[in-house]
Amino acid sequence: MKSLVLASASPRRQELLRNAGIPFVVQPTDVPEVPRAGESAKACAERLAREKALAVFRDRPKDLVLGADTIVVINGEMLGKPADADDAARMLRLLSGRTHQVTTGVCLAGPSARETGNRQLTTGFEDIRSETTQVTMHTLTEDDIRFYVASGEPMDKAGAYGIQGLASRWISRIEGDYFNVVGLPVALVCRMLRSHGML
Repeated sequence: MKSLVLASASPRRQELLRNAGIPFVVQPTDVPEVPRAGESAKACAERLAREKALAVFRDRPKDLVLGADTIVVINGEMLGKPADADDAARMLRLLSGRTHQVTTGVCLAGPSARETGNRQLTTGFEDIRSETTQVTMHTLTEDDIRFYVASGEPMDKAGAYGIQGLASRWISRIEGDYFNVVGLPVALVCRMLRSHGML
């Protein structure tokens, strides 16, 4: 029986998998989350998810490895995790009173077997997909931004906010998968796992 390996240290992704009843082990990666020039958010999220999954799959070629990367986009600008408190405040000002997109790229990498004559050859597969959700945030005051940045919550999150935490007080509308905004489109992941015999 193959194990599912989550190529992420994100406590939110781990919690989402646990809540969905999906057994897994964790092996984080240190893939730099840097967009390439001219790369769309979808292409960037899918590429980074693939790089994370393959970095772990090279060490665990008999297991299924799940990589994911979440990017927030506002008016064409990609927002990753803030570099510091000032960067977090800058991102929150950009998102304030507007609708933005959250895209999570997901890659499932694993072994696949095929028959050739009397031999069974094992080769790898990559299943790469993504999910995008529209999120509308109320207008934030400077006091709101100072309070939120001081809480520390924005610092390890794409777009400098967590929809499931304190920032929930400012999210007025979403269109699409809520869990995608938290960090992992669970329904999509389940469909991918099912198609590869894990569920």
